[in-house]
Amino acid sequence: MTARTIHRFRAAARRLPRLGEAGMTTAEYAVGTVAAVAFAALLLAIVKSGPVKSALTQIIVSALGT
Repeated sequence: MTARTIHRFRAAARRLPRLGEAGMTTAEYAVGTVAAVAFAALLLAIVKSGPVKSALTQIIVSALGT
């Protein structure tokens, strides 16, 4: 092996720990995004339900004074 090959190997070996952590950050963002979308879907389902929709409509109508 030449000195240049050994230098390249050592440089690549130093980068390995950083490369392994980069994917974890992306995976954590993906899990957080999926959780946020699921929570938004749950809130949307609750707001669209009959009793909540009726209560919100009544609050808006009384606030507008019509």
